[in-house]
Formats: sequence, structure tokens, C-alpha cells
Amino acid sequence: MKNILYTLCLLSCIQLLGQSKIDYLKKHRYDLHCPDFHFPQKNMKIIGFGAYHGSAKTEDTELLLLKSLLKSNRIRYYLPETDFSIAHFFNEYLQTGDTLLLKDLVTHYGSRVPQDRSIETYSKWKALKQLNDSLPNKDRLHVVGIDLLVSYKYASKQLMQLIKPVEAPTKALQSVKQMIALDTTDYSIQYDSYSKGILKNFLADLAEHQERYLIAGEGKKELDHLIRNIEITFQDFNNAREPTIYENYRVLSEWYDFENNPQFLRMGFAHLEKSREGTDGYPYFFTRLIEHKIYDQEEVVSIIGYLTNSRVVWDEEYDTQGNYTGFTTEGGFGIGDYDKEYFRGIQNLKDTKRSDQTLYRLNTQHSPYRDLEPDLIEIVMEEEASNSEAVKGMATTDFIDYAVLISNSKASTPIFEMN
Repeated sequence: MKNILYTLCLLSCIQLLGQSKIDYLKKHRYDLHCPDFHFPQKNMKIIGFGAYHGSAKTEDTELLLLKSLLKSNRIRYYLPETDFSIAHFFNEYLQTGDTLLLKDLVTHYGSRVPQDRSIETYSKWKALKQLNDSLPNKDRLHVVGIDLLVSYKYASKQLMQLIKPVEAPTKALQSVKQMIALDTTDYSIQYDSYSKGILKNFLADLAEHQERYLIAGEGKKELDHLIRNIEITFQDFNNAREPTIYENYRVLSEWYDFENNPQFLRMGFAHLEKSREGTDGYPYFFTRLIEHKIYDQEEVVSIIGYLTNSRVVWDEEYDTQGNYTGFTTEGGFGIGDYDKEYFRGIQNLKDTKRSDQTLYRLNTQHSPYRDLEPDLIEIVMEEEASNSEAVKGMATTDFIDYAVLISNSKASTPIFEMN
């Protein structure tokens, strides 16, 4: 009897280990359009979604995932790829529905990744507000920004909300208010812009003469956090982004009790990788959470979107005076699925898709994606160096848990095309 049980167990293991990836994917695929779709995992602390930037259906995919997670009451906070101040005003939009505010927020949000300042991003936020409004107050999403500051405009506006002068406004304070009122500067953090100089002067005045300003008790921690984030941009911040994301997350986790209130994160592909690419690889955000033992690996869930037969917005075009004139799109290089640049193993997704937005679970216990082959991670490139050597001998599930194949998507349209 023992021999029979041993043989059956051995045969079962051989069958599981030997199953093809095609067979596996067919058993673990989900049509995101299905009304009965429920995200298949429950016990996670943070769940992230990302893809190549600039594809219209990527925003739809994110919204479908959010709907499922909100329907099952599994997330409390929404962390888009933006900073503390822009997130603060996204919350204001969700409360007021001010579409003029939303359009401007999307424009500044996209300062970091211009492909994301799109009409599709704007439409996603409108749909998200409608979804949020349908929930009981206690279950509604709160937006939290953990990224490096991207624009001084909303940081300046938030500063003005947090402090009140106890006497006649100083020249430094008046300069900030005038800058906001005129709204003619570019608010860039990238160089010694006019707005950067105005904020440097104001923060120096605030530090030297705190008695001149009234700061509400709860607003003090928000003000301190905001000032820390602004001051990072006064220094050489070229290598500061990932450490800033991680440190901001740790600070805000104490405020919002992230340990007991799961979050949905939207960021680019690299930030969601759960391991370094090679022993000397750079530790992105999800990797830092795991390496610093903030969460166990299985509590961090990464979903990556892959494009096929799709286009992305590529460049915004401007005239010599800096006026927007149009945009270009790309359907080969830049989507990760053409003959000179493609993800290893993407064909298996294409052969098994159920719809134009098909989700695949890769991290089940006996998944062939646990084998030491970096499908969907290794980028095969014909003319340039790729990450092949860095990820050699690593498993897909070292990096991600789910894949979404997004098919037949048009490129996003820049927000500047909106009438």
C-alpha cells in the first residue's frame, strides 16, 4: 500500500513538473471583462500593477483590477506614481469632481512620464471617482503619494493650505502666493527654476521665523513631511528617487497603518520587480520592501502588463517657442513584442489569451514559472544589450506574480489634445 501511494505521489509530481507552460496558462487565466471575475489572491499587504507607458488599454486594465479588488473589499489606499502633494489634490478631485482641477493634475502628474499625461489617464480618474462614489464612505479609496516630488505647483499650494501667517505676510510668503496666482512658471524641479528659487527663500524664512506662522497640530507632521520632500529636490537628486519612494512609504505607513490596510500601487515595470536583476542589480521599491523585511515575499503581489499588436504614444512635439504642436506613436520598439525586442515567453500568453485583457496567475505552488527560466522578465534584443545575463538562472516568480496580456490597444492621446 505504501509503495502504491509513493508511486501515485511520484507520478503526480512528475506530471506537475512536466506540464507545459501552455497547459498551465490555460488553467490559470482570467478574462478581466468577465462580470464574475474575482482577483484570485486574498492575503496581500500591497499589490502593484505596471506596464510599458503610453498604451490606452493599460488604463482600462488598471481600472478592471481596481474594480475587482474594491468589490471584494481588499484594498484601502491607492498609490499612483506621483508625489505627496499631487496625491493630496487627487483626493480633492475625488471629493469635488472638479474636472478643471483633474486636467491640470494629470498634466503635472505626467511631468515625470509624459506618456502618462493623457486623455486616457484623465478618463480613468473620472471612472475611478464614479466607482469610489458608489462605495460606502468607510470603504472609499484614499490616494497617497510616495514618489519623489515631480512639480512645485501643488507642493506650493499644499504649503499654503498648511500654514497661516499670524501677522502681515512676509515678502517670501507673498512671493509664493503671487506665483500660484499668476500660474505662469513651469514649476520644474529639474533645474534652478524660478519656482525653485521662490520655494528656497520661503522655506528659509519659515525655518528662521516659525513664530510668524500658525501651523495646526495635525498639519505639523504633514508640513514637516512635505518640507523634507521639497528639500530633496534642492540637492542632487539623480539617484534619490527609489530611496525616497521607500522612505516616504515607511513614514506614511505609520500614518495610515499600511500593515493592516492593503494598498494598490500603480508604477512602472521596474519598481514592481520583487528581486534584483542579478546579484549586483539595483533594488527597486518592491525589492526594498522584501529585503528590508517590511513584508514577506508572498505578501507583496506584482502584476505586469504586456502589450501585443498595440501602439504607444511616443513623443510630444513642440515648436521653437515651446508650444505643443502634436505627437507621435510607436508600434514596434517600445511595446516589448516585435522581432528586434520582445519578452522571452510572451508567445505563450498570445497563444492562450481569452480576450484583449487576459490575466494569468503565475505563482501557484507547482507553477512551471517557478523553474529557473526568466520568461516574461528577460528581454531578447537583436541590436542592443539586454538583461539576459543579469537574469540568467532566475525564475519568473522571483520577480512577478501575475501577467496581463493587453492586445490591440491604440496609443494614448496627450492631454493637450483635449478640447
